[in-house]
Amino acid sequence: MRYLPLTTADRTDMLAVIGAASVDDLFVDVPAAARRTGLVSLPAHEGELEVERDMMALAAKNRAAGAGPFFCGAGAYRHHVPASVDHIIQRSEFLTSYTPYQPEIAQGTLQYLFEFQTQVAALTGMEVANASMYDGSTAAAEAVMMATRVTRRSKAVLSGGVHPHYAGTIDTMASVAGVEVVAQDPAVDNEAGVIAAIDADTACVVVQTPNVFGTATDVTAIAAAAQAAGALLIVVVTETVSLGLLKSPGAMGADIVVAEGQSIGNGLNFGGPYVGLFATREKYMRQMPGRLCGETVDAEGRRGFVLTLSTREQHIRRDKATSNICTNSGLCALAFTIHMSLLGEKGLRQLAALNHSKARQLAAALGAVPGVEILTPRFFNEFAIRLPVAAAPVVEALAGQGVIAGVPFSRLAGGMDNVLLVAATETTTTSDIETFARMLNGVLA
Repeated sequence: MRYLPLTTADRTDMLAVIGAASVDDLFVDVPAAARRTGLVSLPAHEGELEVERDMMALAAKNRAAGAGPFFCGAGAYRHHVPASVDHIIQRSEFLTSYTPYQPEIAQGTLQYLFEFQTQVAALTGMEVANASMYDGSTAAAEAVMMATRVTRRSKAVLSGGVHPHYAGTIDTMASVAGVEVVAQDPAVDNEAGVIAAIDADTACVVVQTPNVFGTATDVTAIAAAAQAAGALLIVVVTETVSLGLLKSPGAMGADIVVAEGQSIGNGLNFGGPYVGLFATREKYMRQMPGRLCGETVDAEGRRGFVLTLSTREQHIRRDKATSNICTNSGLCALAFTIHMSLLGEKGLRQLAALNHSKARQLAAALGAVPGVEILTPRFFNEFAIRLPVAAAPVVEALAGQGVIAGVPFSRLAGGMDNVLLVAATETTTTSDIETFARMLNGVLA
């Protein structure tokens, strides 16, 4: 009973202490439709060798992104990560370290977090950044909660270009915090509609650029309209490499910027772990969730690092905390910092330009396929296309031919069954693009 140490009597005693009649009472908040009614279809008991064989057989069913033409984006992007990044983060002093509760003996950890903050602030064009968040979607939800604290209002307006998964995460947190979420219908480009939705009760406006359809938008006018109404503008960025080419959110008037940092230093990793970026204006710093590392000098005048602000519930009383999401994905943040340091400003700009060039090449090839319409008016490395038929079956058909064609929008939200999201990065070759266009033409024909 190595992994099941509790007896039936132990469980009965524990339930009696907390006043529950059965274990099922602990799950009453989980909708019935989401509960499993029977056992998982797995062998009841096998040895270690047999389990290894079963797991290897399951893993063999996966297709790696690098196994052939790959055009998925929609919030997670395939980029080249230099081997040196993985080599460095696997050093034991990085791989085994965690939250620096004793900062005076965690100078290395604090220093790289300080450098990470500096890089994020520079990328986003903001004055201050924290020492990372769990991921981009939860960072977006934290930004909405922060905006309600700053403005003392309880309404958030979400653009129709915000990634549906991000919108869902925001809605989940808002629903238990008493915050009203006004989410607009999905739209490739709807700047005027966002501005029209702002009123005197609005705490924040959440926009994404490039948005889930790939549309790159100058949000300066939205920022001005939000701030004129006393609201904050939150800008979401799911493709961090775009910050090497596009105008920064800070330069467009953003009050809070959140982003998914996966694109830099972190592989696709089957969807995680990822790392959330969070930056804001200095005047809002004390309402910022998470942690902030600062630079100082010791008693002998030597450079040192400290935890300047630490407002997570792990560090202070829960009712005073600005964040209840306590994971900062420190190793992923380190990978981000190492990759950014290797690239430098010039390298990042070159990488971003290469991504845009590949996407333009892809758009030209797909746009020439009969029946395909390019929907996104301005894009970085991702755009939406409309097919003459439902996108999901087309993706399945192409996958059977070795091409991972993108993400049907219907997988993210209802409607728009004919819309397919496609992305190209520096890893996309001319041969990949030609193969995709040729095979898509064949499937549609």
